Amino acid sequence: MEKSKDALPQNTLVMKYGGTSVGTIAAMQSAVQIICETKAERENLVVVTSAISGATNLLIQSATDAAEGNGLTSEKAARELTLRHHEMIDKLIQDPNKWLQLKMDINRLLSDFTNLCQAIKILGELSPRALDTVSSLGERLAVRILAAAVESAGFPAKAVEASQIIITDDCFQNAAPDMKLTTARCEKVLAPLLNEGIVPIVTGFMGATPDGVITTLGRGGSDYSASILAVGLRATEVWIWTDVTGVMSADPRIIPQAKTIPYLSYKEVSEMAFYGAKVLHPKSVKPCVDNQIIMRICNTFYPKKAGTLLVDNSRTTDIGKIKAVTSANGYKLITVSGAGMDNGMNVSARIFAGFVEDGVNVSMVIESSSEQSLCFPVAIKDVNRVIKMLNQVLEKEISRKDIEEIQISDTVDIITVICPGLKTNPIVIAQVLNQIDSKGIRIKALSYGASDVSLNLIVASENTKESLKCIHELISQ
Repeated sequence: MEKSKDALPQNTLVMKYGGTSVGTIAAMQSAVQIICETKAERENLVVVTSAISGATNLLIQSATDAAEGNGLTSEKAARELTLRHHEMIDKLIQDPNKWLQLKMDINRLLSDFTNLCQAIKILGELSPRALDTVSSLGERLAVRILAAAVESAGFPAKAVEASQIIITDDCFQNAAPDMKLTTARCEKVLAPLLNEGIVPIVTGFMGATPDGVITTLGRGGSDYSASILAVGLRATEVWIWTDVTGVMSADPRIIPQAKTIPYLSYKEVSEMAFYGAKVLHPKSVKPCVDNQIIMRICNTFYPKKAGTLLVDNSRTTDIGKIKAVTSANGYKLITVSGAGMDNGMNVSARIFAGFVEDGVNVSMVIESSSEQSLCFPVAIKDVNRVIKMLNQVLEKEISRKDIEEIQISDTVDIITVICPGLKTNPIVIAQVLNQIDSKGIRIKALSYGASDVSLNLIVASENTKESLKCIHELISQ
């Protein structure tokens, strides 16, 4: 029986390219070569691309400035983005008709961008919906060039905007996919292309509501896009191409001795992503875990080097050994203390409800054993509204002096030590604390126990690099 053109093919591979992997002419050429070589070996291949490096920041800044009455930023951004994308077209596209069409498409999209920024300037307001439309433009530009470059290299490819495929709710800037609708779109839009031997090149980061309004999945969401599409296509593997050779034991810009970790469990890499590692979007792991999809992190510029393979939590390796240390930066530690804090769960519950209502994410909470003190790191941008919220929800306790004070620290960072089997190997915690103490670094707070693979320390920002370096020394021991 002849296979339906809409039937999902078997053994599909989804490859995602980050901004640095398509951010220059050389990077784009490397990505094209890898895509072509992989397509020659793998029948069914889908590619997801980010915007070129720096583009999304330019777009967001332009829209933000426009809302404040400054239209010059968007004009400058449009000129810069036009130049960068046109240079890529000149180097990567040989066919004069495609060359002209691409440049016209780029010019049209950037003209739409400047018009939208002008509208934002006139209104004096930047809505989340408008910001999603602006910030997703970088992917819409890059996808056209990458698809055309793959075709110029001899393999049929088609640019596809994810707004046709990934259907989400209307939570702009942090939308959640509707997997039932998204799977149906994968079958309708992507399956026919794959069955015709075409490589779909899909925009990362973005989706759309059922009514077609553009949404985004959160900053860095192209990884998440790849996982969503992999689930919708029932793919077997996801390869994340970036500018480092897999997941490193530390940030190589801070610690040159950092090395690639060959295997990481899903739980370990999720903790690393949540607490500062830039290799993966925190949400990208769970869809692959839940659907038993193999995930691999590779280096676009050294494609032959082994990267990092993510394995099921049951296959965790190196129990009781530190694998990595990372940091999440730019917080202040807020401490609420007083005798009124020991009033059961009432005070804590109101504080947590306030976080939810204000949409503030708190990565960890530490409570004293006497229940008279509670502290939590808050991103610097959220500090003022958190303090306002605390003064509101704790108004009675503050007026009665049951809450003695709300303290705000200087800038702090969260150091996360990744070590599987921490609960059965508490000696590792002692080693880390002794190492920190040997450098005269004061730990402001510590969290352990919620996860068996991570230990979190909060230190003053000026001590972060030294903390990372001295803890990383334990990995080599």
